[in-house]
Amino acid sequence: MTPDERLERVERELARAKRRSMALLATICVLGGAWVLWLSIGTVEAQARTPELVRARRFDLVDEQGKIRAELGVTEEGTALVLLDENGNIRARLGVAKTGPQLHLLDENAKVRAGLDALKDGPLMGLVDENGKVRAKLGVTKDVPGLGVYDENGKLRAVLALGKDGPMLSLQDEKEELRAVLGVVEPVGPGLVLRDEKGKRRAVLGIDEPVGATLVLLDEKGKLLWTAP
Repeated sequence: MTPDERLERVERELARAKRRSMALLATICVLGGAWVLWLSIGTVEAQARTPELVRARRFDLVDEQGKIRAELGVTEEGTALVLLDENGNIRARLGVAKTGPQLHLLDENAKVRAGLDALKDGPLMGLVDENGKVRAKLGVTKDVPGLGVYDENGKLRAVLALGKDGPMLSLQDEKEELRAVLGVVEPVGPGLVLRDEKGKRRAVLGIDEPVGATLVLLDEKGKLLWTAP
């Protein structure tokens, strides 16, 4: 093969290689453009699926059976989130009413059994029996924590509180008349007061330093019957 023939052959090979390179470059450009276009479409679709702001008065969440299991909405009374069980009964309600935020828990019969409210005077938690009667209240009023226990008729029967003077336990009868008070009064000490059905003191037991223990018994008119020491 002459030098001219070899040179002509090299030029042909270079031409074919150049054409292959140009075809590969064109393919890469097409694929790259398609990729960019796909990303752009995906971004637009994602933005369409996740709007920055959604305005509505109510939202409902449903399970695989199409039953409503949660509701979030605004009413005249305020804003509330309601959770329902598989039978469609309301079991929990979290909301903000005119009196303040509140949380209510309900049983399988849709009766409120526990409630927590943040009132102006302080937080209050109530426990209710199956008949709808409040049986216990726990709250804080003006920095004084207290627990009230009620009977099946809704009568207040016992109160445990912690005031500035110390802790106190009071017991009431079925008429809500005060019958007994046990407390620790600072700096005097512990004491017990017993009252009759008319609310009059009949016995007082206390410890007062440096006197020590003291017991006082009174009649129904408040006159002293016996004292020790």
